[in-house]
Amino acid sequence: MRSLVALLSLACLLPSLRADDFPPELVKFKQHGDKPVFTAAGPGTWEVKIRERGWIHLDPMVDGTDSARPKYRLWYTGYDGTREGVKRLGYATSADGIAWTRHKDNPIYNQHWVEDMSIIPHGKIFHTFAEGKDDQAQLLTSRDGVKWQREGQLDVHKTNGNPIEPGAYGTPTAWLEDGVWHLFYERNDAGVWLATSRDLKVWKNVSDEPVLRPGQGLHDRDLIAMNQIVKYKGRYYAYYHGSAKGETPSLWSTCVAVSDDLRSWKKYDNNPLLPRELNRSSGIVIRDGDRFRLYTMHSEVWLHE
Repeated sequence: MRSLVALLSLACLLPSLRADDFPPELVKFKQHGDKPVFTAAGPGTWEVKIRERGWIHLDPMVDGTDSARPKYRLWYTGYDGTREGVKRLGYATSADGIAWTRHKDNPIYNQHWVEDMSIIPHGKIFHTFAEGKDDQAQLLTSRDGVKWQREGQLDVHKTNGNPIEPGAYGTPTAWLEDGVWHLFYERNDAGVWLATSRDLKVWKNVSDEPVLRPGQGLHDRDLIAMNQIVKYKGRYYAYYHGSAKGETPSLWSTCVAVSDDLRSWKKYDNNPLLPRELNRSSGIVIRDGDRFRLYTMHSEVWLHE
């Protein structure tokens, strides 16, 4: 009896578990076909390679019918394949999310270094949170998704109001709710921090400690970065990728965690979502009707349904 009481007492101290923490439609995906749905244009072009997180947006239906706009939009980073090659913004569209057509004026933005983007439409404006050179987070805006204007580098402060320490702060992932912008960012992939803003000008950490850390398993043992927030059935799901240091080649895995408040996260027990040896990262989930699609973006775009 004492053992049973002890076990019950211990159970009360553990985080509550719910059978629906991770619905299968958010974590069970099967590869579509045997080839990626989008790859770099290759040698002799401005996009010898594509890099890190791109972004896919599904245009809404208008009055129950397909709008005249492209159904799927893809923004991605192209470069010459060298480590220091300037990262530029490319754009493609698709009717089905599988066959893509590049924009005739690619790269659509080349005034500044742009990579690892998260794009949030709000009102009539697309907001792009992206890395600039040296992993400095920045904001760009556009009315049509093609012509972009750089608003500047993101100004992030600690909880005491002082600016965060100099250095990399990248993979910016944005979420907007109830007039508050939430910015998830990593620092050298050592953890994910959260800052908020109401004006997109000054951001303040909700904590000076990471809200998501590496260390669940080999798939995210040392390095971690968030890619996207999805709200589903009242809960928040963070799609992120992770890796372990010291491997050759370096392998990155797509994973997911759940939260009720955007601050405390519980990782999926069966991470990663795809076999680690596939090395597929920068995952983006798109809801198309009743189905979810998982696109992994680096260094080519694979579709999983």
